[in-house]
Amino acid sequence: MGASAPLELDETFVQNPHQLYELLRAQAPVRKVTMMRGLDAWLVTRYDDVRAALADPRLAKNAGRIRELAQRQAEDKGLTRPGFDASLSAHMLNADPPDHSRLRKLVNKAFTSRTVARLQPRIEQITDELLDAMAGKENVDLLDTLAFPLPITVICELLGVPMDERDDFRVWSNILLSSDQGERVPEAAQKMAEYLTKLVASKRATPTEDLLTELVEATEDGDRLSEEELVGMAFLLMVAGHETTVNLIGNGVLHLLRNPDQLAALRAHPDLLPGAVEEILRLEGPVNIATIRFSAEPITLGGQEIPAGEFVMVALSSANRDPEKFADPDTLDITRPAGGHMAFGHGIHYCVGAPLARLEGQIALGKLIARFPGLALAAEPEELVWRNSTLMRGLTNLPVRTG
Repeated sequence: MGASAPLELDETFVQNPHQLYELLRAQAPVRKVTMMRGLDAWLVTRYDDVRAALADPRLAKNAGRIRELAQRQAEDKGLTRPGFDASLSAHMLNADPPDHSRLRKLVNKAFTSRTVARLQPRIEQITDELLDAMAGKENVDLLDTLAFPLPITVICELLGVPMDERDDFRVWSNILLSSDQGERVPEAAQKMAEYLTKLVASKRATPTEDLLTELVEATEDGDRLSEEELVGMAFLLMVAGHETTVNLIGNGVLHLLRNPDQLAALRAHPDLLPGAVEEILRLEGPVNIATIRFSAEPITLGGQEIPAGEFVMVALSSANRDPEKFADPDTLDITRPAGGHMAFGHGIHYCVGAPLARLEGQIALGKLIARFPGLALAAEPEELVWRNSTLMRGLTNLPVRTG
């Protein structure tokens, strides 16, 4: 595979990234590509290189610097880049130490395994109510009936966000996480920022017992989050707090229904559920390519020299199917020893919400397959459409028959 011109990632890649990843891992594991929004970046695909890249401080995430580099590249290429509200970027996923350390410390306590475990009864209750609503309906879109409403309800209750605008939030989130280059992006960003700014103001004026109020009032060494940081953190927690689990549930159901032997084994042995969720995360994790990084100084990855000031995209989905790390990597095996996958990242930016996503995934999948023994796909697998995003790996809908 020649490495002269950047390889363009297009709609074909979004619908089936695994085919290209297999080729790149073998022939060009660190390859210059053109992302769907038009910017060039180095795409890292092998497991060892992905793990190294995620932990390398020379690959930085400072939001301001990323905007500068993107603007400069867009001008050089004659691209029109849609504006993105800066306040939505002011969060720990777009920060480097020491700012990242300060921001992360303020939210870590809300997402420890012990804290999340206290949410289990409420998550089970919400799941039971959603499954009750599904009962008696022959065909449903599982994303609309379970995969979306469960995690959005949980994160809204955790943060103290009113539920009446959750559908608007879903629309804005889908647009902002898509590879869309049109006018919808700045419009969705503006609406999201306005909504979250009002929400933060309401928590300041009328404190309640929730995580967002805690963040408004939190101090670390006498230092508070700025208004922009609060909006950015609310954005990150709201979006990441439901998007990953929506796709974890949807992708999990899809692969279990496509592998009836694995589904039968899971029904017969519910104790396999935690390992099954880890295997789903490995095989078809909710995040395809991790959020953007740039080389703060020259760096060599996988034998490829990358100059300073270039974007680097780390393909989590590719690492998770690297045959050098996982035997028979394209096969769902719920008895596979858990651990080692990159679905939640690695290093200082490892997903703070991983314990919550795991718990929601286990409860949703476990209760769903127990409640509906006749559950089946209501469409041919090749008819299903994946979301137009290089960041998220999830379906646009998932029609199923309940029995």
